[in-house]
Amino acid sequence: MKIAFFGSGAFGITSLKRLVSEHEVQAVVTQPDRPVGRGKVLTPTPIGQAIQELDASITVYKPERINQAEIRDEIRAIDADAWVVIAYGQKLGQKLLADKFAINLHASLLPRWRGAAPINAAIVAGDAVTGACVITLVDEMDAGDVLASSSRDIEPAHTAGELHDLLSDDGVAPLFEALGKYEAGSLAPIVQDPSLVTLAPKLSKQDAVIDFGWGAARCRNLIHGYNPWPSVTVTLDGLNLKLHRAESIDQEDISTPGTIVDSEHGVVSCGKGCLRLIEVQPAGKKPMSWADFARGRAVRSGMVLTP
Repeated sequence: MKIAFFGSGAFGITSLKRLVSEHEVQAVVTQPDRPVGRGKVLTPTPIGQAIQELDASITVYKPERINQAEIRDEIRAIDADAWVVIAYGQKLGQKLLADKFAINLHASLLPRWRGAAPINAAIVAGDAVTGACVITLVDEMDAGDVLASSSRDIEPAHTAGELHDLLSDDGVAPLFEALGKYEAGSLAPIVQDPSLVTLAPKLSKQDAVIDFGWGAARCRNLIHGYNPWPSVTVTLDGLNLKLHRAESIDQEDISTPGTIVDSEHGVVSCGKGCLRLIEVQPAGKKPMSWADFARGRAVRSGMVLTP
């Protein structure tokens, strides 16, 4: 099957690898190279880098604005049976999509968590299950018919970064299922129930503000849901400290929420239960275990973490 692949983020790399190995990828469309790091080195997107390693002979397009008339005509001229869109980063307009079979792999069980940050939203909300959906592309974001899906449990220890990688792998099966059914003429689209829609908008650093007055499980979900970015950050004795991993424990404590009640094990009082900090990152340092941090900083019980 001839495929045109649209993608920029790392979420699509696993699917792209399988498509290159089992189908005819005619072209890859990705975002333009951007300056990265302190040196502002012009760097391809993760997909742009991946396709060079997989097959440098495949044509790569990097339009700044894909819906411009001259770009649109060039993209529409790609000889492909299907367009596969995964974390591309630009909306494909209706004139671009006209008469094309175009599908999108999305990292949630739609209609729950439409938008840019579905993985983060699922963890922060405390969802027990999430998944990956293949949908048709329509004008409204993530509102297309569901063609195939997969699901998996969200474990309490999952961070957004880890769940991202798991769902990236999981998404290959429903993607290939949808392509196979399209080729066989056996697609059975499922219309999304609009009454069940929830939204997961693009994240900002302002989202990652913790309140230790919440229950410990909610605090843990916030920490894991915003790891690796934007990262929940607190202040301890004048030091900015990112919280990367934690677990909720049933221990109750009457101390003011945010108080370290067991410095050796990183136990922090919450509105309900306690939080045990597992991995943290002091400003200017690499991530480390709580035990290593506490020893090096001489953390004492009774000190307070301030959001």
